[in-house]
Amino acid sequence: MAENQIENHELILTRVFDAPRELVFKVWTDPEHFGNWWGPKGFSLNIAKMDVRPGGMFLGSQKSPEGHVLWGKFVYQEVNAPEKLVFVQSFSDEEGNTVRAPFDPNWPLEIINILTLSEENGKTSLTLRGGPYNATQEERNAFEGMQPMVKQGFDGTFDQLADYLSSQQ
Repeated sequence: MAENQIENHELILTRVFDAPRELVFKVWTDPEHFGNWWGPKGFSLNIAKMDVRPGGMFLGSQKSPEGHVLWGKFVYQEVNAPEKLVFVQSFSDEEGNTVRAPFDPNWPLEIINILTLSEENGKTSLTLRGGPYNATQEERNAFEGMQPMVKQGFDGTFDQLADYLSSQQ
């Protein structure tokens, strides 16, 4: 499976949320919820399409506080509610065609993300493993060099997720 291709370039993030696993999975897979917390702090998310099934796609745009718009997509590989979600993430145009990241010509065209959720005593432990997928050595090096910034971005996104989950209970 694709998981084997991220071996030593992966980033592993874990977080415990004070919410049941079913709710955490739902807010990752339901467009009514996903747009309320996903992305960098201060950015708004516009969901053009969200079809969460193997082979399905999320397509959306994020708008920065300064008005810059970035499009991105997820292509879902595995959807196993409520415990696992695997998707390949890319920058894209409005039609969903994969494009290079605007900030680095060597940024991987594809990043695979493996999200696993486990529940204990009403709290959900989330683990997100991710890394370059079908990548060149230059792309793997670019990802490795940016890992601290990627981690910081996800920390902010997970803070927003924690706040959103608490508002849904």
